[in-house]
Amino acid sequence: SKALARFCVVFNCSDELDYLAMAKFFKGLAASGGWACFDEFNRINIEVLSVIAQQLLQLFGAKKELKSYNDVAELEFDGTAILMKPTFNVFITMNPGYAGRSELPDNLAALFRPMAMMVPDYGLIGEISFYAFGFEEGRHLAKKMVTTFQLCSEQLSAQSHYDYGMRAVKTVIEAAGLNKRKYPEQSEGQILLRALRDVNVPKFLRDDLPLFDNIMSDLFPGVEKPVMDYGSLEESCHTKSKEKHLQPTEYFIKKQFELFDMIQVRHGMMLVGPTGGGKTECYRTLQAACTSLMEPKQPDSPYQRVHVHILNPKAITQNQLYGSFDEVTREWSDGVAAELIRNAVRDNINPDHHWVMFDGPVDALWIESMNTVLDD
Repeated sequence: SKALARFCVVFNCSDELDYLAMAKFFKGLAASGGWACFDEFNRINIEVLSVIAQQLLQLFGAKKELKSYNDVAELEFDGTAILMKPTFNVFITMNPGYAGRSELPDNLAALFRPMAMMVPDYGLIGEISFYAFGFEEGRHLAKKMVTTFQLCSEQLSAQSHYDYGMRAVKTVIEAAGLNKRKYPEQSEGQILLRALRDVNVPKFLRDDLPLFDNIMSDLFPGVEKPVMDYGSLEESCHTKSKEKHLQPTEYFIKKQFELFDMIQVRHGMMLVGPTGGGKTECYRTLQAACTSLMEPKQPDSPYQRVHVHILNPKAITQNQLYGSFDEVTREWSDGVAAELIRNAVRDNINPDHHWVMFDGPVDALWIESMNTVLDD
């Protein structure tokens, strides 16, 4: 859609969607000639999918009758007369065989051309991205990055929060690009080494860290481990820890630096650890440290006033969290999360940073609906 300059809406489907909501969606798309990509389409209930098949059959049938791209079709859809533009199109993405997913009914599956996505070529994606960021040894660096993830998946312990897929690759590339602009005097090998360490070290368990260090020294022989200098942030973290009557131990401060680095390259992250492990104090101290270093005359500085919006996702229902349609009036009412995020995004006059904190246990029920939001 970007290449063809087409308006495209990506929508994350859930089992709360009914045929009336989908009909409303299709009306707008057909009238505007836009595209829609329905993410995780098979999360919709099977009964609703059957009705969607009938709706799409009617729309695609009318589209077939159009002779050229300059024509428009007039049809009655769901009790409303609409003018349909020929550029209207619907795409779906789905993972078959997942828990809590439906199989697509045959009459619906027949309306879409299947396209299986295999494992992407990380090396090629990395190479192109590195060249785009101005690296001269793009191919060589991409090979090293792919080998790093391959060796990590083979040699390190299997943990549910370890991820060596596309998102991890993308984050390393982003971090390397950021460091390339920040430290142009460093060698490209050093920049990639730092990016791989910044992105991966925070999530590894203590026993896996020596193994990861060995992989790094094998793949980057003779490359000096970059020394991180956080300057004023280190001083501020120490001061704020003491103000909160916490001991600024080396490990506690290190975790704050890791969180700070991660925030620069990701817009969604998870703090994982046992109860009483210091997760809350870690982000609160970092929040206070960044706020204290704010310079009003430097809106591009990574240190800005930080506002944290906290909610417990398990204390309220799914509908209260994300929003829902009223059964009678068909009006949409926003949920708590939607309202918090909207308020945070609306504050674009100030350079202030907003962190929306879902403080509670993670389960597939509520986190699944964040899928599209957390995607890159």
